[in-house]
Amino acid sequence: MPKLKTHKGAKSRFQVTGTGRLMRAKCGKSHFRRRKAPRTKRMYDAMMPVAHSDVRRLSRLMPYA
Repeated sequence: MPKLKTHKGAKSRFQVTGTGRLMRAKCGKSHFRRRKAPRTKRMYDAMMPVAHSDVRRLSRLMPYA
């Protein structure tokens, strides 16, 4: 069976933890930065787990993750 290709856009947007969970960044950090409070901008730094319903779809894009 041939090797499967990894989707490069998904590879750059999602990280896999040591336990195998997919993590994503929050959206909106780079839009309207000047009017956001520093505390709000810090909250965008944290990674969030991917929703359970989307994990199956992303596993097809990143078969070796």
